[in-house]
Amino acid sequence: MSLLDSVLETENQIQEKLSPAEAFAAITLATTAVDGYLSEEEELCISSVLSRMKLFRSFSNDVMHKLFERILEILRQDGFNTLFNAARESLSPDLREAAFALATDLLLADGSANDEEKVFLTDLYQALGVSRETALQIVQVMSIKNRV
Repeated sequence: MSLLDSVLETENQIQEKLSPAEAFAAITLATTAVDGYLSEEEELCISSVLSRMKLFRSFSNDVMHKLFERILEILRQDGFNTLFNAARESLSPDLREAAFALATDLLLADGSANDEEKVFLTDLYQALGVSRETALQIVQVMSIKNRV
């Protein structure tokens, strides 16, 4: 069984549905903070990347910080699978592709991927319902981007 196979199983539901922005941020944060912890450096990096997106353009630093705290609290209390399922349900197909692209970019930031990261990306594109062809294109582009 791979890392995200169990995501498709039913788990606890969070009380409120996530907004598309919360869902997108949840996928991004879960990629870097599976342990439920987000360093200040990681938060600044993710906040910077997200703030350039149209979806987050109106978010102040304070609002972004509160959004991260809410997502991390769900991750800590309910676990990765519950957070992931809630996020996936709230994302349109286009946002799922964009979330996969950003997760890929973050995982390949050091220019390479270890075996665990490769499995994670495979599981992630499948769980998000991103086509294999699109996932391959995204990985190729992000590999080129992060080479230098």
